[in-house]
Order: sequence, then structure tokens, then C-alpha cells
Amino acid sequence: MKNYDDTTAFLGQWGRFQQIVFFMLCASIFPNGFGALSVVFVTDIPRHHCLVPEVNLTQDWHNAIIPLEVVNGKQELSRCSRYRLDVVRNLSAQGFIPGRDVNLTDLEQEGCVDGWSYSRDIYQSTIVSEFDLVCSEQWKQPFTSTVFFLGVLFGSFFSGQLSDRAWKSLLLALSVPGLLYPTLWWFIPESPRWLLSQGRVEEAEAIVRKAATKNKVEAPRVIFEDYSAHADETKKHPKEHYNVFSLLRTRNLRNTTVILCLVWFALSIGYFALSLNTSRLHADPYISCFISAAVEVPAYISSWLVMRYLPRRLSAICILLLVGGSLYFIQLVPQSLSNLSVALEMLGKFGITTGTALMFAYTAELYPTVLRNTATGTCTTVSRVGSCISPFLLQLSIYFKYLPYITLGTLAVVSAFATLFLPESFGRPLPETIQQMHKRERWVPSIKCPFITRKEHSKPVVLLESQLLQLT
Repeated sequence: MKNYDDTTAFLGQWGRFQQIVFFMLCASIFPNGFGALSVVFVTDIPRHHCLVPEVNLTQDWHNAIIPLEVVNGKQELSRCSRYRLDVVRNLSAQGFIPGRDVNLTDLEQEGCVDGWSYSRDIYQSTIVSEFDLVCSEQWKQPFTSTVFFLGVLFGSFFSGQLSDRAWKSLLLALSVPGLLYPTLWWFIPESPRWLLSQGRVEEAEAIVRKAATKNKVEAPRVIFEDYSAHADETKKHPKEHYNVFSLLRTRNLRNTTVILCLVWFALSIGYFALSLNTSRLHADPYISCFISAAVEVPAYISSWLVMRYLPRRLSAICILLLVGGSLYFIQLVPQSLSNLSVALEMLGKFGITTGTALMFAYTAELYPTVLRNTATGTCTTVSRVGSCISPFLLQLSIYFKYLPYITLGTLAVVSAFATLFLPESFGRPLPETIQQMHKRERWVPSIKCPFITRKEHSKPVVLLESQLLQLT
């Protein structure tokens, strides 16, 4: 049977129809950029220390009641403790001077029992300052960020399932961009390739004919003749339904799904961890956010060039190794070269952004039409688990400053090794069926056989999975 790409080749690559669909899809996701990373600001932690109530204290004691502590090699006011107020008030009433008459290190400390005082140099208020999500409740601050990503988690899962049931228009209309563009979904056509996989040949042919009219090309008298005959044959047999469990049906599908989920998880947790960490790159969080966002512009341009000219598997491996290497090297940079640390972190953000854009295309190209949306939705769901964990991952710096970077770098390197076992899809037609997917060649490690002669052992043996299947 003639494949879909050859059948619709008369439409051309970039006609008016393709341009309209492309720009409408861009318009549907454009508003997402306004709120996706707003948590960088609304959950940021302002400078704070224990609140000192209005009591009779001398100016010296009022300045000294908050103890000093060393944070990253610098002395700062303690954020979570103060000297006991009743003791300080008694010493102040007796006329003692801190540091001269009283050794401050000998004084007993207490927590911020009266609340906190927050700096308003940058923010008037944030969620952290409004609900006092600091000190002993330090894990509540990342929890607020996690709640945001949890909202997307279930949406990612159900989008993959519903999209395979012709619910794309409803999903688009119910999304936030859909609310801003209530009529946009009406003009985006259904995927003809997906309609053909469901046996709806007449609907697919109608859409392709409209596309031919917009592109000002002449369509054949019968476009999907082979598909029509195939659809008539399948009507005689019960129709097979595919869902998320179909991704685990065969060993080939399971291996591909597990590897892709690992790569998506590593990229997502890295992207959001580095994005949420932008407020710490510079004294001004707005400059930090601008730097982090500016890095994504060349990253997406690079991803376009990579997808256009380079093999998918090799590109993904190199990008993941770039991410892992840049994040590993951060711990080797001396504190005096803080700008180099920022540059390495932004290099990691560059690689992660490029890899994320690449994986959307790579994932879609590996799966057949009947499972393409389900697989993409499943991988996106797993990636959202990573985004939910990312705020907590940053808190590991409490125990060791570079632990978050080491964790992210390790995930990237492990994912790069796993990607080695994925098939290549660059320049090859999209698989229409699961059987076509199984025919994709992939690299597998060589297997030593006792029947191979000593001379043959001296040569490296690398077999493709299809060859191994023939041997067995």
C-alpha cells in the first residue's frame, strides 16, 4: 500500500494550507508564555529576618538582636532566629552594651515567634511573604511551585488519550489559549493521517482536497484509493482500539517507551529546576529571568537546524552529554568566578531547551499513527512528574550546594546512554502501523557466541536488532 507521504506529495511542502495551520497552532500556544514561569516571581523568597516587636530597647540592642551567620562565605543576618527577647530587654534596661559588656555568642537564641520582617526592595509581597513559607516550613515554598505543575500533569495524560478519539478541538477550546481564541479551534482541521488510521477515508480525502484548493494544486481523482480498499477490508473485522497500555504490548514498544520517558523526565526536571533557579543568578531577579529567557532564543533556532539537517539519535545523545558536562563542571568553578558558573548553568539551559524541542519531533516520528498522540501524551505526563519534583530538587542545596547540579547532570548522562538504544528516524517515512515500527533498525550491543572462531572474535561485532531476529 502506498504510504501517506507519497500519496499527499502533490500538496507540496510549504503551501498556503500548511502555513495557515502552522500559524494558527502557534497562536494557540503563544499565551502560555505569559504565565508558565510566573512562579519564578510569585513564589520568590524575599530577604527576611525575625520580626522584633515594639519594646523598649536601646538602638545598639535593636541592631544586635538578630545574630549574624555565614551564608556562602558571607555574613548575613539570621533568617530564622534571634536572641531571646526577654534576655535582651533585661540587658538593655541595665545599660549593657552588646559586644563590649556582653558576649553575644553566649546569649540564648529563639525562633521567630513573632513572625518575620520581609524586605520590600524588589517585591511588595509574594506567596512566601503572605503565608510565611520560610524557616521551619521551608518545604512549603517549593510545594507552592509544585501545585502549579500538578495542574498540568493530568492534562498531559488525558490529552494523549483524548486526542486519539477526535477530541482535539474540545481540548483546544477548553485550554487557556482556547479561552482567548474561542473560535480558533473551528478552523484547525483534523489530521488526515489520523483519520485514515481510524478508517475514515472520506473525511481525510475531503480535508486533503481543501488543502489542494488552498495550495492551488490539482488533486488526483481518487486520493486514497489504496486506503479505501483497506478500510473496506477492515470493516469486516472488529476494530482494534489503542490506549496507553498498548505502549507496553511488545518488547519493542516497551523499550522505546521506557527510554523516551526517562529522557523526557530528565529534560523536564532539568528545564524547570534551572528556570526556577533564575532568581539566584543575579541580584535583580528580573535581569536573571531575562538572561534565562534570552538563552532559549538561540536554543530553539539550534533545535530547528538540528531537526532539519542532523540525525535524531546522535543529536539527542550529544545534547544530553552537553547538558551533563556543563552542569558537572559548575562544582569545579571557584567562587571568585561566579560569572563562569552562570555561563555553565545557562549552557545547560541551552542544551535542555534544544533537547526538549527535539524530543517532541523524535517521539512523534518513532511511533505509528495509531499510537503517536498517546505516546506523546504519556511521555509528557512523565515529564510533568519531573517538573513537579524540580522545586524540591533545588532544596537539596541546603545539604550540599552543588547537589542539584550533580543530580541533573547524572540524569542527563544516563539518558544519553539510554538514547543509544533508540532507532533512528531522520529522513524516514513515519510508521503507519505497529508492524512498520518494528522494522526500524536500532543498535544493540554485540553478543559473544562460543561458536565464533578466534579470528572472528578479534573483530568488533555490532548487530542490528532486525538481524538478531533473523538469526533467532
